[in-house]
Amino acid sequence: MPYKDVTPPTGGKITIVSGKLSVPNNPVIPFIRGDGTGPDIWVASERVFNAAVQKAYAGQRHISWFEVFAGQASKNKFDNWLPDDTVEAFREFLVGIKGPLTTPVGGGIRSLNVALRQMLDLYVCLRPVQYFKGVPSPVKHPEKVDMVIFRENTEDIYAGIEYPGGSPESQKVLDFLAQTFPKDFAKIRFGTKEAIQGYMKLAAPDHDAAHIPVQVGIGIKAISNVGTIRLVKAAIEYAIRHKRKSVTLVHKGNIMKFTEGAFRDWGYSAAERIFGDKVYTWAHWERTKKEKGEPAANEEQAAALKAGAVLIKDSIADITLQQVLTRPEDTDVIATLNLNGDYLSDALAAQVGGIGIAPGGNINYVTGHAIFEATHGTAPKYADLDKVNPGSVVLSGEMMLRYLGWTEAADLIVKGLNGAIASKRVTYDFARQMEGATEIKCSEFGDNMIAHM
Repeated sequence: MPYKDVTPPTGGKITIVSGKLSVPNNPVIPFIRGDGTGPDIWVASERVFNAAVQKAYAGQRHISWFEVFAGQASKNKFDNWLPDDTVEAFREFLVGIKGPLTTPVGGGIRSLNVALRQMLDLYVCLRPVQYFKGVPSPVKHPEKVDMVIFRENTEDIYAGIEYPGGSPESQKVLDFLAQTFPKDFAKIRFGTKEAIQGYMKLAAPDHDAAHIPVQVGIGIKAISNVGTIRLVKAAIEYAIRHKRKSVTLVHKGNIMKFTEGAFRDWGYSAAERIFGDKVYTWAHWERTKKEKGEPAANEEQAAALKAGAVLIKDSIADITLQQVLTRPEDTDVIATLNLNGDYLSDALAAQVGGIGIAPGGNINYVTGHAIFEATHGTAPKYADLDKVNPGSVVLSGEMMLRYLGWTEAADLIVKGLNGAIASKRVTYDFARQMEGATEIKCSEFGDNMIAHM
């Protein structure tokens, strides 16, 4: 498709062959600066990326950056929150990166980030969470946190199948339930005028309830077997490749048995079917316990893990949120649903210093498409002040380089960030909590990272 308002630079095109990325030495990488603090962060981050690539490959490799637009900047420039050019650039060149985007208020696109994920079927939201020594943390032992979250990115309630209370669409769903599934409709507490009036007679007998309308917001939570299998497969492949000990399927299946419970069951089944003796599942342990007793099951599990199998286990979501705080060393790779993953990734980021340095990637491992992104908001009150921490975009770029197979450059970014933090010349968010620190600008923090490569 020809581009209308932007022109790709000269460079090579990343492709995927037999499930593996083929990356030229001068790949075209689309990027979005982002809104609010996005432009400040991007300027610092791009310098860090270019310096790492230059130092790692001595000029043999470089990135051809291709600026595209979305969010408020795009609305101002093109009167369009998400132009076709932008979507096409990410589709054509496979791998890109973006800063934080403003979410439109009112109608139209519910979320630009969600829209991009759904348009390109970026079914994995990859969120590694690790501690950088010296970063202020609210917990005693943040260094024990070293987890990677695989959050399902296209299903669950984030699919956006939702209708406002009192709307014709919501009423159609209520009418369908009342007629087709009356027992389920009865569980909707205030789905009829009679139910509202009955309650009001008890709660406020002198109040006239006749004018209170039926308003029930409706949302549909859809979880599929294929959506589950491809996510869990990606998480286990990552665990095997990086020699991780376990993958935990996080769910709320004790309550939502046929969505989140099914996620757990489909996950176990896929793990055993696809990976065989490379994994050992708690589902397998339960079967052995039933047939031969608990000692035999424990012995079998111990033998499998000693032989190098990855343990596949599960955990209820609310318990997980406790255990990643009290026993973080027990959790390694997490595979979970969209909403659970949203909560978990931000809660874990807080343990290691906040989402200001939390990276993220949205990936389709089948097509190769990936968009790496800042995980924080636009912080408009700090826009154009050269003040905020660029760490989230910098580390998202580190993820991107590692995804491309440019591990030497990615390692240099980690080394640079570690050195910059250790020097205690940091942005305000760190400086205000670090004893003896010197506050520097966003751009200066980028320079400090480069100096410590």
